[in-house]
Amino acid sequence: MTRERGLVIAVDGPSGAGKSTISKALSRRLGYLEIDTGAMYRAMAWLARESGLDLENHEAVVSLSSQAEVELTLDNGTTRVLANGNDVTTLIRTPDISMLTSKISALKPVRDAMLSLQRKMGAKGGVVLDGRDIGTVVFPDAELKFFLSASAEERGRRRFLELQGKGVQATLEETIKDVMQRDKQDMEREIAPLRQADDAILIDSTGKSIEQVVAAMEQYVVQKLQEVQQAP
Repeated sequence: MTRERGLVIAVDGPSGAGKSTISKALSRRLGYLEIDTGAMYRAMAWLARESGLDLENHEAVVSLSSQAEVELTLDNGTTRVLANGNDVTTLIRTPDISMLTSKISALKPVRDAMLSLQRKMGAKGGVVLDGRDIGTVVFPDAELKFFLSASAEERGRRRFLELQGKGVQATLEETIKDVMQRDKQDMEREIAPLRQADDAILIDSTGKSIEQVVAAMEQYVVQKLQEVQQAP
């Protein structure tokens, strides 16, 4: 691998761990492309809801997966999410889409379609990918893997504040409960369940600022770059 190619950095973790925020900050600091795979699955969930998709109808799921166009574009430093040409960046961050995402992301046709797209987007390196199975399934050979987590209460509080800021009606208790339910669904699904890769570095963000977490991760990146540069 040449250094011009850059590292493939995987950031996995449960819902509300701050993967998107941290990955965006880390990618900006490194000058890497940030690929929010969770947003891609949320876009698929939005398309499924809009089309009235029956998740039990295998043929319909295959059809949606094969025809869906999900894109991530950069607009003035902000990543926009497009689903079949529709800007769904804010529409996919609601509690109902979160729960539907957990269900639709467990379907093989959907995962196969997204897996192919994610690998293509990250093949050139110099990328930070965040999701739930990046280091275990999408890029098992990623040069650097992180598993970002936090307590369920902390993650629920963060999600609650995010929803409040967007004017979405929810209670803190309901949000924490939703986070725990999402964890259960993600860890127990048959295909690509949420788990920490054996060689992933655990980062607990409970009580830590974004800057503290990014700084800790950047140290590992610098160390890894030194290792590969010194390799024969």
